[in-house]
Amino acid sequence: MDDAIFTAGARKIRRPSREEAEAAVRTLIAYAGEDPEREGLRDTPKRVVKAYAELFSGYSQTDEEVLDRIFTEVAGYEELILVRDIPFYSHCEHHMVPFIGKAHIAYYPTTGVVGLSKLARIVEMYARRLQTQETMTAQVSNAIEKVLKPRGAAVLIEAEHLCMAMRGVQKPGASTVTARFTGCFKTDPTEQARFMMMVRGEGK
Repeated sequence: MDDAIFTAGARKIRRPSREEAEAAVRTLIAYAGEDPEREGLRDTPKRVVKAYAELFSGYSQTDEEVLDRIFTEVAGYEELILVRDIPFYSHCEHHMVPFIGKAHIAYYPTTGVVGLSKLARIVEMYARRLQTQETMTAQVSNAIEKVLKPRGAAVLIEAEHLCMAMRGVQKPGASTVTARFTGCFKTDPTEQARFMMMVRGEGK
């Protein structure tokens, strides 16, 4: 993927080569006050670039690729489907520091359902990008709406942001919660309440 041209919004951007990326990491090491040629750091640029390919692999996937198969033979099942406590690791786009948490997704199917692992994969896809929690919540919700066209969908994400824990106000343990409701979840407060109770393990 080195030297490739990719589109970000309306802009076309040249992807730097692996060598350029490694040089940038060496610059940051020196900026931090270390010697990038020290034995323990000599191979760090290669390791960081390799790690980035994995940590930000979500840019190479699309909603349709992840939610690629809908099962229609479900004996007319139209009730709530909930997958809760999906763990994820993402990176804040403001400081490039991790935020870590869990996602909970529910939807009412119309024409069919997806494999449960696909809901975890759509969370993973968007988590492996530079993100804000608010944007990630909307992106997961939009993907479910676009591909599954459910009667309603609910997405709740709760996470700890290390940019708050390690720097700035330095408040470890603080949790941020974001939620988005569509369809019947948006119009019917009882559906929202049911979703929240099931997420907390308090009802069915």
